[in-house]
Amino acid sequence: MDGVLWRGDVPAPGLADFFAFLRRRSIRFVLATNNASQTPEQYIAKLSRMGVTVSRDEILTSAQAAAIHLEGIAPKGMAVYTIGEAGVTQALTERGFAISDDQAPCVVVGMDRGLTWEKLARATLNIRAGATFIGTNPDTTLPTERGLVHGNGAVLAALQAATGVAPVIVGKPEPMMYQQAMARLGGHAGDTAALGDRLETDILGAVRAGIRSILVLSGISTREELIALDYQPDWVFEDIAELTSRWEADS
Repeated sequence: MDGVLWRGDVPAPGLADFFAFLRRRSIRFVLATNNASQTPEQYIAKLSRMGVTVSRDEILTSAQAAAIHLEGIAPKGMAVYTIGEAGVTQALTERGFAISDDQAPCVVVGMDRGLTWEKLARATLNIRAGATFIGTNPDTTLPTERGLVHGNGAVLAALQAATGVAPVIVGKPEPMMYQQAMARLGGHAGDTAALGDRLETDILGAVRAGIRSILVLSGISTREELIALDYQPDWVFEDIAELTSRWEADS
């Protein structure tokens, strides 16, 4: 959502008009984010401060996607060792999983700004003992006010190096979260489009999921980066304000 709907705590130009257009035309949507640290309630509150109302069913975090995936392959109540913040633990406990602070048959790794050597050690020991290894998202970097810092993908890479086990990734650019969003909407690839600002996650994920994609240039990726890619978005706009304007003009 950052880079598309807002930058930091500043709403994107035309944010309220964009959502008003979606509501007016009865266009269903899911706000899918690779950020696993925040809970849906935190996103709802942030959008509310910006004058936009959304429901919990219209939010899908990569932590929720991980919990949904795990629910399909693991017994209810199973213990899970986590690296992550409230977004991860809430998503798992809502699906009936127990959070373990030591041994567990599954390890779920999301962004954790309180990461320590001991947390990495326990995750490593569990994975080496045969635990299922799930990563919420593969983003290697994270934009901050100080510049780019390590993201969750860097932590996953460290654990993979220590264990020799590659994680199952549920977030973008893997198709799993897109498939979950379509299932929630009751839609299919032919009537769905993904909107995002990152070519290597949002747009590539849409390509892998077999759906159309819309790139806005208000976030990470630039028009110049499109030249070297072997995949392309279906539409490119400067921001959601231009998208809304063009959408209204064409309909």
